[in-house]
Amino acid sequence: MIIFVGLPGSGKSTYYFAHFARTHEHVSKDLMRNARSRDRRQEAAIDRALRAGRPVVVDNTNATPAVRAPLIALGKRHGARIVAYYFECSTRTAVARNRRREGRGRVPDVAIFATARKLVPPVLEEGFDEVHVIACE
Repeated sequence: MIIFVGLPGSGKSTYYFAHFARTHEHVSKDLMRNARSRDRRQEAAIDRALRAGRPVVVDNTNATPAVRAPLIALGKRHGARIVAYYFECSTRTAVARNRRREGRGRVPDVAIFATARKLVPPVLEEGFDEVHVIACE
């Protein structure tokens, strides 16, 4: 199971489609239209995929260890390797990238700054088997 970590606009979804779309199921709260119970629905989607033996990419900001902990625990319960991809990106770059988006893909700038204030890069000690750093372009 792969868990993406990074600011909105840091290129997480673009990276998924370039590197994992053919091999991994895409689980993202952004794809869930109704805002209610997103955490529960996300965990259910991950659980279904892992039960079926399909690899998963969790494509959200996943900004803090507290947010990541239930995802890591869920993956471990299924015996999955847990890999973090940290998208290292300045707020300036994320805002610029976000401003090129249209429609639902664009988030308010304040969402980028709010996420940046709480963002904690992932570390192996959280339970990850690997941590990769992707530089934002």
